[in-house]
Amino acid sequence: MLDITEPAKEYLRGIATDNSRDYVAFGVKGGGCSGLSYIWDFSDGPLKEDEVMDLGEGKSLIIDGMSIMYTLGSKVDYIKELGGTYLKVENPLVSSQCGCGESFNVNI
Repeated sequence: MLDITEPAKEYLRGIATDNSRDYVAFGVKGGGCSGLSYIWDFSDGPLKEDEVMDLGEGKSLIIDGMSIMYTLGSKVDYIKELGGTYLKVENPLVSSQCGCGESFNVNI
């Protein structure tokens, strides 16, 4: 489903802990110049159609059930660069994306 690197897991555990939450949520929403955008948020728990991935230390990542078909096979990494830090999603289904990298389109 998703491949999450150890640095990404560590980061997600940290923000969940810092915000007194057990679940971080990941999904896709319509919008942006290329059609779809990734969304990150917190959640109180999974819905029936969601997938849950263990992040360790009692924290989990919830993948929105409706977003799975747009993110299947993606890799999530936590990147540290001189200009800042961010979660990077490498999605093999992306057919195009906008110049700023905030939105994308897929071939399904």
